Amino acid sequence: MLLRCSFAVSQERSDSFPVRVMFYNVENLFDTFNDPLTEDDEFLPDGLMRWNQSRYNKKINSVYKVIIAAGGWNPPAIIGFCEIENLKVLEDLVYGTLLSKYSYGIIHNDSPDTRGIDVCMIFRKDLVHVIEYRSWIPGSTAKADFHSRSILYAKCAIRDDTVHLIINHWPSRRGGVLAGEPLRNEISDMIRNAVDSIGRSSTGPSKIIILGDFNCSPDDPVIQGLVNPDLSNGPDLVNLAAGIKTYNSGTYRYQGAWEILDQIIVSAELLKCKKGLFAERKNFRIFMPDFLLKSESKYPGFTPFSTYKGYRYQGGFSDHLPVLLDLGIR
Repeated sequence: MLLRCSFAVSQERSDSFPVRVMFYNVENLFDTFNDPLTEDDEFLPDGLMRWNQSRYNKKINSVYKVIIAAGGWNPPAIIGFCEIENLKVLEDLVYGTLLSKYSYGIIHNDSPDTRGIDVCMIFRKDLVHVIEYRSWIPGSTAKADFHSRSILYAKCAIRDDTVHLIINHWPSRRGGVLAGEPLRNEISDMIRNAVDSIGRSSTGPSKIIILGDFNCSPDDPVIQGLVNPDLSNGPDLVNLAAGIKTYNSGTYRYQGAWEILDQIIVSAELLKCKKGLFAERKNFRIFMPDFLLKSESKYPGFTPFSTYKGYRYQGGFSDHLPVLLDLGIR
């Protein structure tokens, strides 16, 4: 079934645009079918959320609308997602909307998360060639005991250059700030070790992009341990989200306070590079157009226009805002 949206599609040439990278936590994008291996019962037609085909179709089209708008009518080359239930959901998004005009490829692996939500990626095959990809979990944790989201790694070729992507959805702080912290530390250490390994094996500059929902702010000690480790001979990392004021913006709002949970971290070599792909701090941004925001009743100001507010359906987009990074080419 083709899920249509009222947005028109630009016919401008994609090679006149920068290589745009996007990350988006889409807030519980479940299909309507029961998976007996996961805890998805809330998001079934007879579940607590009363999730049905009509609401699902609206959500798919809403995510499509955000992608088109974030690309300025020319959709991003690479999009990392989290809170996607399965491959079918991605296929409905990529092939069942007008995104089908852009020949997106899909990278998806089922994660061991108990609710069945996954980290995944889509990419424009006219701009990006995926050389290899893998899912990671910390080696210090037995596979049978790991019940969070795995990390997605993809090595990509873009216009005769190579970039390493590491896409994340770290364990939640539900239950308090310290909830999940030991596992977040393990994941952070695993990624830092992988970054060092990439640096050792690279013959040229190590062009690395670490993006995702980290469930903690840029100044959190776990993030600081990843970006500024005590001992490392690997590439330096720069958190492009660090230093952004959260008085009236962020990617997530909790009890009236903005936080930047969704971040993009890059290798310093990607910022300094004189040839091929490069990044600049100014080309990172939180995507927050008016249609993704809603006035709050309890707290002054605006908050992301989410699909649900608690258990109440309000038909919005997501409780998180996307983040974007434009890569240039020299």
